[in-house]
Amino acid sequence: MSVAKAWNSSSVTLFILLGFKDHPELQVLLFVTFLVIYLVTLAWNLALIFLIKSDTHLHAPTYFFLSNLSFIDICYSSTVAPKMLIDFFRAQKTISSVGCAVQFFFFVGMGLTECFLLTAMAYDRYAAISSPLLYTVIMSQGLCTQMVVGAYVGGFLSSLIQATSIFRLHFCGPNIINHFFCDLPPVLALSCSDTFLSQVVNFLVVVAVGGTSFLILLISYSYLVSAVLKIRSVEGRWKAFNTCASHLMVVTLLFGTALFMYLRPSSSYSLGRDKVVSVFYSLVIPVLNPLIYSLRNKEIKDALLKVLRRRKCSPRS
Repeated sequence: MSVAKAWNSSSVTLFILLGFKDHPELQVLLFVTFLVIYLVTLAWNLALIFLIKSDTHLHAPTYFFLSNLSFIDICYSSTVAPKMLIDFFRAQKTISSVGCAVQFFFFVGMGLTECFLLTAMAYDRYAAISSPLLYTVIMSQGLCTQMVVGAYVGGFLSSLIQATSIFRLHFCGPNIINHFFCDLPPVLALSCSDTFLSQVVNFLVVVAVGGTSFLILLISYSYLVSAVLKIRSVEGRWKAFNTCASHLMVVTLLFGTALFMYLRPSSSYSLGRDKVVSVFYSLVIPVLNPLIYSLRNKEIKDALLKVLRRRKCSPRS
């Protein structure tokens, strides 16, 4: 059955998002908190993109990947945050079935693209440490562009498979999603159809993307550790490990929460607990990524100080 026919066969054309209605006393606090987090996400990631673009010292493969990571984090958070913030002021928090499918497609697409991009960044770190003299030759502009394009294609193709497997199901009611956006577990729970095949498809996609990415990450870091141990000086080893620490922290945050959410049997879902986890990976991680990379990276801190000094001196000139 085609996706178009599936939409026609579904009696539900509108979903109601409960959001955080079960905590009415916290509505104002939650709104202010989420608004601040989202604004900081936009500010930090946009600042990082412009900083990398404007400073010639940051025109390197590592920062090319980092600027793309910031762009993905902005889009990733923006698929959820604006509607969630607007819904705080609505008595009826509704979303059309098509809107729900679109939100799910872009949210998952950006998330999986980030997984692929972090995998490419692991290879970049390995090339930088194992072959520093040939680094710019190995990580050419053409290869970096191909890796980023491949990440987007792989991420959104995987998302399309997942979205198609879910939204071709029959939804006959109830239409209340106990969540603040259209995520996989709560949407799947509303289907009147047998969801076994859809769960298998989604499981295989997560395993394929997560498993492949994790395997490449494991191989890259195995070679990377081997290369670092060959460095004779303690200072050199520490500097090499320090360049990978930021990437490792980001990988652990994203993969840890994603595996917890999407590689569990449906019987273990707890919608109340899952909302908290969803807030973490949809809002908190995108704001942490630029902070982790900025605070631990000397070149970015130097570029930022240079911009601040320039702005401080400009009124006098």
